[in-house]
Amino acid sequence: MRMHEIATLRDVNVRGRTILLRLDLNSPIDPATRKILDDKRFREHLPTVQYLEESRTVILAHQSRPGKKDFTTLEEHARYLERLVHKPVAYVDDIFGRSAKEAVRAMKAGDLLMLENIRFNAEENLTLKPQDAAKTLLVRNLSTMAEIFVNDAFGTAHRSQPSMVGLPLVMRSVAGLLMEKEVFTLGRIFRDPPRPVVFVLGGTKADDSIQVAKNVLESGIADRVLAIGVVGNLFLLAKGNEIGKPSTQLIQQLGYTEEVEKAKELLARYPDNIMLPASVAVKEGGGRVEYIADRIPAEVPVLDIGAEAIGEMTGVLKSAGTVVFNGPAGVFEEAPFATGTHELLKAAAKAEFSVIGGGHTAAVVEQLGIERDFTHISTGGGACIEFLTGKKLPALLALEESKRMFGL
Repeated sequence: MRMHEIATLRDVNVRGRTILLRLDLNSPIDPATRKILDDKRFREHLPTVQYLEESRTVILAHQSRPGKKDFTTLEEHARYLERLVHKPVAYVDDIFGRSAKEAVRAMKAGDLLMLENIRFNAEENLTLKPQDAAKTLLVRNLSTMAEIFVNDAFGTAHRSQPSMVGLPLVMRSVAGLLMEKEVFTLGRIFRDPPRPVVFVLGGTKADDSIQVAKNVLESGIADRVLAIGVVGNLFLLAKGNEIGKPSTQLIQQLGYTEEVEKAKELLARYPDNIMLPASVAVKEGGGRVEYIADRIPAEVPVLDIGAEAIGEMTGVLKSAGTVVFNGPAGVFEEAPFATGTHELLKAAAKAEFSVIGGGHTAAVVEQLGIERDFTHISTGGGACIEFLTGKKLPALLALEESKRMFGL
């Protein structure tokens, strides 16, 4: 995906116009007080909201999804955004009914209005083809309420849901400043990244990580892939190592049997490009104990990479021109097993071009206070990793189609 394939906010005149702005404000919420605990996503959207200061801006957003404890209204989100932009943000507990439409009609240039959690509408929770999404009652009604649709919700760009893929087919649609920043920066990995390029793939989403590894190795984008966390354990298993019953069972419980076979194929094809942990840390006797990777005891869980692995991998990272880091090295929530994640992140931060793939890794970077040392921290965990697999995200394809349809 190249930026010229989609229109951006700078390609349209938004002054005095009614704008439908899709944000991703989905945030951690305190279950007792319903207060928002982390405002990172709010802050990332501020440049787009501020760019629209002379427009009538109608905000579409979601919080969680049906069935979850944090699935709630956006009233608190409106108040929170109000404090950040230092101007009133009206809130209406309606999406496209009479109350919402009357509130939009009453807006003046410069006004901000937040509609209710868009996932309160059942249609938004469906995964639909863009042509079908465009026919939903939700899209047909929302499209009559504004002149231009601005999609700034990169974190939801991998979802083929009505607001993401239906609206661009029925109204002039452009990418917001955050969406543009994400696409442009992540796209650089595929265009002209400083060499050597090292991908660090960890965490528990081994199916996605295997796809990313396959894509970047086959295309020659990555010079090295470092496998850590559950991904590292899976590769060790694929190599024929015994990784202990608890870690083997976890891989089975996660349904990664096929991924083990895919990992075997990748190890056979790229033996010199994939680095596995030389040592691991397990929980034994209530504390951290380290073992060489081919001598892991049968009854203890692997919860981090060991000192030898940390030394080897940080050495690779310190000589990298580009580092793409997605997923922790272990159970970083427990202090004795946070070492691998912390040390690798500190080394990755020294690269000329460094990208964090969102999610838990981004949270650890903030905890360490080194977020400014990275070139880019993505706001979309799932969207970022899908982008890195080489797939075109549904929301970006819809914006591409909108540009063709409306001639922007």
